[in-house]
Amino acid sequence: MNRYFLDVHALQTVPPSNLNRDDTGAPKSAVYGGVRRARVSSQAWKRAIRTYFSDEHLLDPQELGVRTKKVAEILAARITEREPSLQGAAALELAAAVIEGATGSKIEAPKRNAKDEESGEEAVPRSKYLMFLSAHQLDGLADLAVDGADDITSYLKDKKNKARAKEIADTLHSVDIALFGRMVADSADINVDAAVQVAHAISVHRVENESDYYTAVDDMNTDAEPGAGMIGTVEFNSATLYRYAAVGVHQLAANLGQGLQEDEPLSTPVRRAVEAFVQSFVESLPTGKINTFGNHTLPDAVVVKLRTTRPMSYAAAFEEPVTGGDTGGHVRGAAERLAAYVPDIEKAYGDEDTTRTWVLSVGPHTTALSPLGEKQDKLRDLVTSVGQAVADRLDGAPSSS
Repeated sequence: MNRYFLDVHALQTVPPSNLNRDDTGAPKSAVYGGVRRARVSSQAWKRAIRTYFSDEHLLDPQELGVRTKKVAEILAARITEREPSLQGAAALELAAAVIEGATGSKIEAPKRNAKDEESGEEAVPRSKYLMFLSAHQLDGLADLAVDGADDITSYLKDKKNKARAKEIADTLHSVDIALFGRMVADSADINVDAAVQVAHAISVHRVENESDYYTAVDDMNTDAEPGAGMIGTVEFNSATLYRYAAVGVHQLAANLGQGLQEDEPLSTPVRRAVEAFVQSFVESLPTGKINTFGNHTLPDAVVVKLRTTRPMSYAAAFEEPVTGGDTGGHVRGAAERLAAYVPDIEKAYGDEDTTRTWVLSVGPHTTALSPLGEKQDKLRDLVTSVGQAVADRLDGAPSSS
């Protein structure tokens, strides 16, 4: 299969907010181009993208996975659904044995603390690290557990059954596993290489954090009790961010295989995954301090490129920080900087004959980006057009440009 990459770029202005905190509670930052920039980590935005898949019903639950240490509890519930006589401790024991057989990971109850002792509740077995399994993999492992329920230890000692357990854990990957990958520390042979790389979002300009001093009034205070019931501070900043992600379409296709549904061509599940990712990347937002700041913005501009050459970030366009113009603001300057930079770097390193570009922009400040590609008026149109182009490439059909 030919190599195809999908680059997704966005300019997004975020008002006073604290999307992604460091260990002191301050908004994360980074030095780039010799100045301090606002930063939102790739982990924070990847988490937002994954949850957006289900929150907005972009994908069927059966096309998604779950990443948790409580994997034995989840599998035990599926075992009980299939065989009601297997409940409680029996189902958990079965689940733990099957997961260990499939992944090599030890599943055991965590050490009990004083609070656990007081509650009298039994500690539930858990994995030592977050385990990422698809809905189909969990269903398959539950079926296997029921088959070997009479003596699961002996059942998994049979090489054929052990191999079946590992095969179940390494096939029918969910869309989120195929996109973001999976690492299984105790069984590297069932690792999944991520098809997506997400950059840390950084501001296109210099940013200094600020601090908000706030008070909360006690509703039951009388006139004789002036003053606040609580005081505190919260740090925040505001920024125009450059966001970037790269999707290895060929890797995504390899991870998904023939997909999760029978009798569908290879391009169908890949198209579904690409469309969900592009929409979720554009619309999702990390929820750090969201109730405090209500910073619900969407990108001012989105540029998407489907290419056969290597992925290409445009972050270097902002190595020299953008400064506000006569009227202030950074969106216009960022859009103009990007509009000037993209043709130059594409001429030097890109391949115009095999690259297709789409542009979605909002308002007069981003009009400079329109000549870069096919103008899209709505996100839905952009998502559909990109998905169709990816499917055409995978099916070997010519893609109009």
